[in-house]
Amino acid sequence: MSDNGAFDRTRLGRLLAAERDAYAQDHPRSAALFADASHLIGRVPMTWMGKWAGGFPLFLESAHGATLTDVDGHEYVDFALGDTGAMAGHSPQPTVAAVRARMERGGMTTMLPTDDAEWVGAELARRFGLPLWSFTLSATDANRWALRIARRLTGRDKILVFSHCYHGSVDETFAVSGPGGEAVSRPGNVGPAVDPVATTRVAEFNDLDGVERALAAGDVAAVLTEPALTNIGIVAPEPGFLNSVAALARVHGALLVIDETHTFSAGPGGATAAWGLEPDLLTIGKAIGGGIACGAFGMRAELAERILADTDADLVDVGGVGGTLAGNALSLAAVRATLGEVLTDAAFEHMIGLATSFTAGVRSVIERYGAPWSVTQLGARTEYRFGTPAPVNGTDSAALEDEELADYLHLACANRGILLTPFHNMALMSPATTHADVDRHTTVFEGAVAELFG
Repeated sequence: MSDNGAFDRTRLGRLLAAERDAYAQDHPRSAALFADASHLIGRVPMTWMGKWAGGFPLFLESAHGATLTDVDGHEYVDFALGDTGAMAGHSPQPTVAAVRARMERGGMTTMLPTDDAEWVGAELARRFGLPLWSFTLSATDANRWALRIARRLTGRDKILVFSHCYHGSVDETFAVSGPGGEAVSRPGNVGPAVDPVATTRVAEFNDLDGVERALAAGDVAAVLTEPALTNIGIVAPEPGFLNSVAALARVHGALLVIDETHTFSAGPGGATAAWGLEPDLLTIGKAIGGGIACGAFGMRAELAERILADTDADLVDVGGVGGTLAGNALSLAAVRATLGEVLTDAAFEHMIGLATSFTAGVRSVIERYGAPWSVTQLGARTEYRFGTPAPVNGTDSAALEDEELADYLHLACANRGILLTPFHNMALMSPATTHADVDRHTTVFEGAVAELFG
């Protein structure tokens, strides 16, 4: 837990208790639905859905654009946006129309290609700079397949990740730095098939010496990284860090895999285009389908030629690059509409402008009340952390976690019609988000901070 300076933690406890009481009183139907969900593990359809500060989740009634309505009739400005899955806004009209047309035409999944696939592949190539693509149903699957291909191409077994990274539920990535910088299994890791100590090397983000030490062993097939860490708070790369990582990977014979699943917020071509990165492989998911399950991975032409020419690599069946629903007609219709008509260059300009205003509002409140916190922007995404200066690696960022304080701020926002991502203090803008939405958050955030520091 971090030291958050000039506020009374006893006062924080009273404020949090009051917000929890208000949350329970205002959401009786959500509470009842949660209590009655006796056939669901953890009483939710996916266990992370239970991660809400009020003791039970809000249950969804409807969501459109940047507005969400719960079953108790409360409306919210939604800055969580499905933890990026709804970055295009909830049910964007072009995506809904494309999905409806595909369903009415018939054939949501057939194991046959559609012409949407080539359009999407070409668009991803234009945006991210890698010429050849394949599709999945999630970024987790895209990362798994990219790592399999990297291991096959290099003949090496291990991967290198950064401590407190997040790449979905890829087994090898649940590793953090141990006391001596060695890889250790992340606390709470549930039933790993293989201890990640056997599969993974770990370095701290922004630590080039640590990256070089890990690569020098000569057994790393791929460096898998987000351009900025995002699931432990936003941790931005220091100038030149990512290009130096790419250069070190080349020197040591490893491939660089960039995961743009969250950092797509940096612009139409993610951080890869915005920052001039040159990965060997790139993975993405969530946002490109406008709410329909999808993912993709792309690679350099030379790598695609090599893996396709490997007659002993069964890419169709046992090779692990497959999945009956991957590349299905419905998903690709959604991706084509979302990329072609929703998450456009103009939309990103609007979204990034809003995030800049959101960041400025949070920073002004932090400075006005002397809170020893920081705020970091990543394109259309922004997040505040309970420490200053902003952390430069995942371990430092994890050390700033303060569950009681985070719960208070999340509940203070939720009780006043603002939803933040439940895992951390992240806000994401969609094409449907407005300046009034941003101003509303600034007002609510300032009220909560004033109560805490007043």
